[in-house]
Amino acid sequence: MSPSATPAESRTALIQLLIAELLIGSVGVFVHESGQNAITAVLFRCIFGCAFLIVWGSARGLFRGLLGERALIRSAIVSGVLLVLNWVALFAGMARSSIGVATMVYHFFPFVILGMAAMFYGERTRAADLGWTAIAFVGVLCSADPFKLWNSAGSGYLIGVGLTFVAAILCGASLLLSRRISRERPFAVVLIQCLVGVAMLAPFADYAAVWTPGSHWFWLAGLGLIHSGVCYVLFYSSYPRLQVATIAVLAFIYPVIALLLDYLVYGRTLAPVQSVGVALIVLGTLGVNLKWQWRRRPVTVSA
Repeated sequence: MSPSATPAESRTALIQLLIAELLIGSVGVFVHESGQNAITAVLFRCIFGCAFLIVWGSARGLFRGLLGERALIRSAIVSGVLLVLNWVALFAGMARSSIGVATMVYHFFPFVILGMAAMFYGERTRAADLGWTAIAFVGVLCSADPFKLWNSAGSGYLIGVGLTFVAAILCGASLLLSRRISRERPFAVVLIQCLVGVAMLAPFADYAAVWTPGSHWFWLAGLGLIHSGVCYVLFYSSYPRLQVATIAVLAFIYPVIALLLDYLVYGRTLAPVQSVGVALIVLGTLGVNLKWQWRRRPVTVSA
């Protein structure tokens, strides 16, 4: 429990975060079922996300005085460019590999944040964290199914894995920058990022494919309203009232749900080496977030 949260507030926050992780795990299915290319899917994610955030934030007075905070707006625009490119790369990677593979490779982004924080902001990295990061990186390589990459993967699969890895780097950079500017006004930052996405992608979307009646509107609206709207509200509402350890453990609900849906909806299963990769990514991430140490047993010398 966070020091400032009561037991009731922590229980509520735990439920909120659990719901958010369950919902965000379905993002790959929504993208696939929308039937749109990555750019078009991200554009409408941003459009519907903006609509939700404007209504929610305005009702709660979260955007008062925002136009006067020019430094925040500039930084949010930069992080928004990175975030939107990350979404495009991730969705394109999912289309070329699979939801499960892309989700596992993508979950290298926490370690990108760790490395960039040390490289650009001088934040000290524990020696143990480097070891856990190396383990997680091996997990990422395993989750991409190296035997398939070496023996039988087509160019599309290889490009998909590569795009997802690029998405992880972009996500890490965006979240690192967002972390430094969004502590006081997180919803304002997310709204600006979604607005940036609309401005960036509107000229390049495939409107002929989307601007017709059909079920794809349900999936596109869900991407914005659920995954960029409801999920962000739940994430930012729960984080301040939970311990980092709790957040770290619950974060693994996202890839588990993604893998489960990939199996239930599309019949895709993980190869044994990919299951090992999942375990290594989980181990490495928990090691970093829970501050596990590498301990040596003391050597005893008998007289």
